[in-house]
Amino acid sequence: MKQSECEDTATHWSALSDRLRRNRLTRRDTMRLFAMASAAGSAGVALQGCATSPVTGQSIVVGMSESMERAVDREQAPRQFSADLGAVQDPAVNAYVAEVGARLRPALQRRDMPYSMRVVNANYVNAYTFPGGAMGITRGIMVALRDESELAALLGHEYGHVNARHAAQRQGQALIAQAALIGLAAATEKSDWAPVIGLGAQIGASALLASYSRSNEREADALGQRYLVEAGYPAQGMVRLHESLIEGHQRQPGLLETMFSTHPMSTERRDTARRDADTLYAASARAPAGRERFMDRTAPLRALQPVILACQRGEAAMARKAAAQAEGQFDQALKLAPRDYPALLRMAQCQHALGRSQAARRFVTQAREAYPEEAQAMKLSATLRLGLRDPSGALAELEAFDRALPGDPGVVFLKGVAFEGLGRRQAAGQQFASFLRSNPSGESARYASERLKAWGMLPR
Repeated sequence: MKQSECEDTATHWSALSDRLRRNRLTRRDTMRLFAMASAAGSAGVALQGCATSPVTGQSIVVGMSESMERAVDREQAPRQFSADLGAVQDPAVNAYVAEVGARLRPALQRRDMPYSMRVVNANYVNAYTFPGGAMGITRGIMVALRDESELAALLGHEYGHVNARHAAQRQGQALIAQAALIGLAAATEKSDWAPVIGLGAQIGASALLASYSRSNEREADALGQRYLVEAGYPAQGMVRLHESLIEGHQRQPGLLETMFSTHPMSTERRDTARRDADTLYAASARAPAGRERFMDRTAPLRALQPVILACQRGEAAMARKAAAQAEGQFDQALKLAPRDYPALLRMAQCQHALGRSQAARRFVTQAREAYPEEAQAMKLSATLRLGLRDPSGALAELEAFDRALPGDPGVVFLKGVAFEGLGRRQAAGQQFASFLRSNPSGESARYASERLKAWGMLPR
């Protein structure tokens, strides 16, 4: 995008945003919003302000400043890493991944970003990055890799998203989609076509706000392959990574569902990587792929592959609400690795789903002992204590969770329940009111609202 076009787009968006806030959108404004939304969808941009692309040097429109990108990482990354059951408890594996990441860094355009990377305990197959460069690589995908060049390709791809500022370019799309929906609703509110158009607009917004677009993925691939080669790896590492993921998806489609939803995969991307490896980067063909080093440095993690596969099957069964089948898979995992934190936590959740609260407590206690610092076992333990009519013990667990990972809305709600169980209505009301401010809908919100109304803390 040219600088003049960028500035013109930002100016138009600012004016339309102002009229939207004052509810004075005209039909012409509505058409303009949809044109801008379409442009954002095809170009992958967010209409907030002009910036220079670190990759191309051209003007781009972004919805997030660099300081905001860093702030998002600080706020959101710890929550996601905990949702993925924390970093694997093997400092050597995480140090190795960080070493490979550092080897790629001299080739980056944004070398001053606060990059960090860790292998997380999640069993599903995926890797992701926050806009400031905080990366998570699941143990599920680590055991699917075959050499260091594939790991470098994976990290290079995630670096590509950060360096092209894909998250920043995508951020403003939510504003455009929301404005377009509101504007269209206002323009068609008296029309018989309104319900149909509204449905179509919602579908459009959903597509607009999907995770990385195919164009984003192609750019991240190209950047990642360039970083890979400049760091001394063979470009074929990116090709093999794609081949591995495509083959895995063909064998077990559900296993790579998350990977394919957040990183749209295609044979076209693999073929492009292969073409570039054979032409642009043909000279890298003899570069070492680092297979022996990868095997040596990841041996403890790869030894857990049967455990991880059993957990994957168990989690798939849980998703189907087949708790009895899941129990067998988690039992198999624990026979192989009795102190595996993810397997213990999943077994505790499985026992809870089967209505076996005492058994669930035993497994979650073992999980707490296996990984005392990780917060998810604390939350599950608190939930189980509430079910066993132990609000005091639950509150202690929730306070521990808050110290490890403050600000979780679910914990705010559970604290309200615990205070209610202790007869501390005022404290419970404060927690429920705080929860409702950020979560006004859903079953928990209804429960909180009903309690506040019953206690005279909300207007009836």
